[in-house]
Amino acid sequence: MTTARFEAQHAVEDAVLVRRAQKGEEAAFTRLYDRYARFIHGVLLARVGAGEVEDLVQDVFLTAWKNLGTLRDPAAFGGWLSMIARNRAVDLHRRDVQSVALPLDLPAPGSTASHVEAVGVLDVIRSLPVAYRETLVLRLVEGMTGPEIAERTGLTAASVRVNLHRGMKLLREKLHV
Repeated sequence: MTTARFEAQHAVEDAVLVRRAQKGEEAAFTRLYDRYARFIHGVLLARVGAGEVEDLVQDVFLTAWKNLGTLRDPAAFGGWLSMIARNRAVDLHRRDVQSVALPLDLPAPGSTASHVEAVGVLDVIRSLPVAYRETLVLRLVEGMTGPEIAERTGLTAASVRVNLHRGMKLLREKLHV
């Protein structure tokens, strides 16, 4: 995955919000949260189990809030935030204790067959190469459009289309569809 680059106007708007947040304006940081929460959720979901994502999203934004003063280039907020998210996912994997995988068909209270199937598909997506994995989760789970994915990840629209196409092809092959 490349370092995130954003449209010039997007970066300018981020920089204004970051500077205001650095001065302690919580409403400005709330706007940044609203702008990036779905993206960060997708980045994390592509890397860790669904049960850990919500807490990690909050942790990423808490870390960003606490360290906002260290951000040298306020226009680079999106890329900086996505790196925090990716690092948190790696940290989670480092401290994972050994666990036993349960069968996918094991019924859990309140679970449905479609939920179990969705978890299984998400596991297959996580087995794909990183470039396809993140793009597919942002599209299929987070519901982001190709242009939104391109804007948030710094990939070109053409790269997003290629990643989605190739990722879907690999996903179909692994799911035998």
